[in-house]
Amino acid sequence: MPLKIGSRIFVICLIVSAQISSAQSRYYCHDVDDSGIIKRAYESFEKDIFTHYKFGTDSIKTYRTFLAEVASLSIDLRKLPSERSIQLARQFKKVANNKNSIWIKLSEYENHEAYRKSYPTTSVNKKNEEEILIFNYRGGFIQCLKNSSDSDDFQEIVNALELDGNVSTSLIAQKIYYIPDKEFRGVEIKNFIAFDIYYSILMVIEKAFG
Repeated sequence: MPLKIGSRIFVICLIVSAQISSAQSRYYCHDVDDSGIIKRAYESFEKDIFTHYKFGTDSIKTYRTFLAEVASLSIDLRKLPSERSIQLARQFKKVANNKNSIWIKLSEYENHEAYRKSYPTTSVNKKNEEEILIFNYRGGFIQCLKNSSDSDDFQEIVNALELDGNVSTSLIAQKIYYIPDKEFRGVEIKNFIAFDIYYSILMVIEKAFG
């Protein structure tokens, strides 16, 4: 009898330990930001898409529907984002120049000569003209997501973006959409969708919300 009780206690401890580890890993990469904005933004994103698409707890269907609409340029941006997410996008823009920002100016990300050739008519130095911001694929946050992920497809996508970050959001959404379900469930990929796709879009359109 003592042996059986001891075995049960051991199994329970393993289950609890696994649950704690899962909870910790869920926000592990959020630790690169000590302000907590990344964690808040991810939670706001999930609330937005689950509320908007109404597929209950079916995260695969919810995320894939969002990606499909972004890829096909059919997403209704008048209804999807919450005021909270819009405000968070504005905060991200304000701190884009900080060294720990998960976004970066395209002119700083790319080689200066390559940038000049790709955008010969872009007047990035004009006053009152905003520079293009892109997700910092070489930064600590995305590198944490990539290195923590078990998805080879996801890692290949990020590796390609590290070399050339000037890729349309719709094309990135399309590539992520076709990652197999087993890998797609990973929280790293969901975080990538939240920031590189959702908040990258909101940072562009936030002015339309007044």
